[in-house]
Amino acid sequence: MRLKFTTQKTLEKLQQKAQKTIQRSLDQHIKLAVTGFSGSGKTAFITALVKHLTTQANSQNLPFFDVVRDHRLIACKLVPQKVLDIPTFDYLSAAACLLAEDPTWPPSTERINTLTLALKFRSNSGVRQHFSDDHTVYLELIDYPGEWLMDLPMLNMSFEQWSLSQLKALSEPAFSKYCQPLLSQLNQFNTQAPVDSAALDALSKQYCALLKTLKYETRLAKLQPGRMLIPGDLAGAPIIQFFPLPSHGEIIEGTQYEELVKRFEAYKKQVIEPFYKEHFCAFDRQLVLVDLLGALNDGPATLVQTQQALRETMGMFNHGKSGVLQRLFKPKIDKVLFAANKCDAVAITEQDNLTRLLYELLCEHENELKFAGVEVDTMTISSVKSCQHKQVQDQGKALNCVYGKPLNESQFITFLPPEPPDHVLLPSSWPEQGFEFLSFYPMPAFQGQLEHIRLDHTLQFLIGDKLR
Repeated sequence: MRLKFTTQKTLEKLQQKAQKTIQRSLDQHIKLAVTGFSGSGKTAFITALVKHLTTQANSQNLPFFDVVRDHRLIACKLVPQKVLDIPTFDYLSAAACLLAEDPTWPPSTERINTLTLALKFRSNSGVRQHFSDDHTVYLELIDYPGEWLMDLPMLNMSFEQWSLSQLKALSEPAFSKYCQPLLSQLNQFNTQAPVDSAALDALSKQYCALLKTLKYETRLAKLQPGRMLIPGDLAGAPIIQFFPLPSHGEIIEGTQYEELVKRFEAYKKQVIEPFYKEHFCAFDRQLVLVDLLGALNDGPATLVQTQQALRETMGMFNHGKSGVLQRLFKPKIDKVLFAANKCDAVAITEQDNLTRLLYELLCEHENELKFAGVEVDTMTISSVKSCQHKQVQDQGKALNCVYGKPLNESQFITFLPPEPPDHVLLPSSWPEQGFEFLSFYPMPAFQGQLEHIRLDHTLQFLIGDKLR
């Protein structure tokens, strides 16, 4: 009798353990990497995603998101995050910017933020429907400064390799008017002299000033170290006070060069590595937002460097086919969406050009991802619309224009944007006058409702399979 009772208890425990394992394997938690360099629109995307799922989740607004179209999404709400040492994404303040009478873009992110959404839905297939009528999936998103993302490739570099890479980027003729004065000083810098903290500090400040100038005057992505631009609690610390130098030869103890190498290695170990391990090693899905229009405005050098920076950064993530065991113990990113954001700033008939251009920029890397078993797609989106399509007749010819309020302007205008290329142009084929795409404020929300382009396609690709 006692043996029978013991056996029954053991079976109950095994059943409970098996049920917990099944629940974990049912993908009830999704960690989504919203990736992009500074200015790509990460904060606006996250804000729009929360707004649409919590208050605008209907089949008219999100017709290509299956769980909404099929009326299976019961509700969605923000829930307290489990990670208590990271600030919560300030959704209310960001949404207030977009929903104001004169809307503005939310401020750029200057620290790590996170939030978790609980999506309650009815299942229509698979194992879930046999356990319960209703199910809940938790979607975790992280917002961070895009400048910090660009630091990740530094983990795979020595100081010498990083210096050569950075100096090559800064030596491009397109940036010479900004970079040449400092490059001349770096070439004259005595690397083998004894450590002079004042000299290192002065040159670090000049290098930091150059990075800030490039950030505001260009769309150059490769601005390293990122903490020079947004230092947080590291402001003034020697660990971020370093700069690239030409090749030097042997490292000699006690020299300026050795001191910079020490700072570089300390930055990697104490700043980048913890950031990488804590926030970039356990994602399930990835969205890569790209500001192609800004790169085109800057010129061919910036477009090429954007391509290189994307490839280097993507190489730092853990991609691959993710089965049940991987999801439980060693998650990998098994779906990646590359999205050219802010597509409504070009004519509606030309938006496909951006998709083709982005695909060409990343086709080699996409091929590598697909070979590793990753599902990949490329599209154009606008997570928050800033323009409306407007057709204008000019001398009997229909022109596809956009209507919106340009940044730093007070009036709405009708604008005929340039035609973006559908492939990577050779510098010799670049338009003589370049490209002049305008940036616009968000469109005013009608009755508190934001508009988007293909946000539903984005959600369907990234998490649609988790909500069946």
